[in-house]
Amino acid sequence: MNTIWSDHVQGIDTLYLTRSLRFNDFFKDQYLQHFALDRKKKLRILEIGCGPGALAESLHRRYPCAEIFGLDRDSHFISYAREHIRDVTFMEGDATALPFGNDSFDVTISNTVSEHIEPSAFYAEQRRVLKKGGVCLVLSARKGINLPAPGLENSAYERAFWEKVNMYDHAMEDYQVCKYPMSEAEMPLAMEKYGFTDIQTNYAVIPLTPDDPAYSKEMALRMINAGRHCAMDAVYSAIRTVPEHVSRVEADIVISLINQKYDHRIQQYLHGEKLWNTNVSLTMILRGEKP
Repeated sequence: MNTIWSDHVQGIDTLYLTRSLRFNDFFKDQYLQHFALDRKKKLRILEIGCGPGALAESLHRRYPCAEIFGLDRDSHFISYAREHIRDVTFMEGDATALPFGNDSFDVTISNTVSEHIEPSAFYAEQRRVLKKGGVCLVLSARKGINLPAPGLENSAYERAFWEKVNMYDHAMEDYQVCKYPMSEAEMPLAMEKYGFTDIQTNYAVIPLTPDDPAYSKEMALRMINAGRHCAMDAVYSAIRTVPEHVSRVEADIVISLINQKYDHRIQQYLHGEKLWNTNVSLTMILRGEKP
């Protein structure tokens, strides 16, 4: 069982909630346009590094004729996806040794995965399992806009807590997180170098602004609570990663402070107090084909 990512890097709640927002059907037209896949065709689509399944779930909604597979090496993510998402096949596996035969898929897709894997192995395996003319889609998070709501800043107690954690927590280095970053120019060059043609680059712009009346109340509350879960998952990760330096009493105090802040933000929203905090994510969408 491999649970390194869910235990020490990103928790299930963080990954599922943030991705389900970014791949929400509210934004589907951008993805449909940039993916440029035939929605009426019986495609076989493999998501590599699927996490708890939010992108695969959205693919199933948008490509009803397709057969969707999700692969991740983290056991917790796969268990969650299997339990909560229907009509998608999820399995544990390694992106550098895909458990499929040659020419098995019409489409491979990944989201914020390429920066963690050595490029030649990342692209070679996808090229191998894709059919001739198959499409490789690589999604990569770029720098967006993050403007937190007033009142959600860390208290003095929280700042001291995180200063101590950061002194001892080396999970990002230990687990080689983002070891292979590339610029917006380097990414298409790498895809071409490793055997893909007809390369295109596009960007999905996803503005998550709870006070915007374009969003339903349900979606606005999900945006706010996604921040809560990100903050709480970070505390739980610290408990698991550096337990000798973080007491449960300290962690419980921080969790209580987090809940107080986000409960207050929700009440502000429900009472119509607009703060216009926003998180605008920018996702690069790289599309290439196997010749």
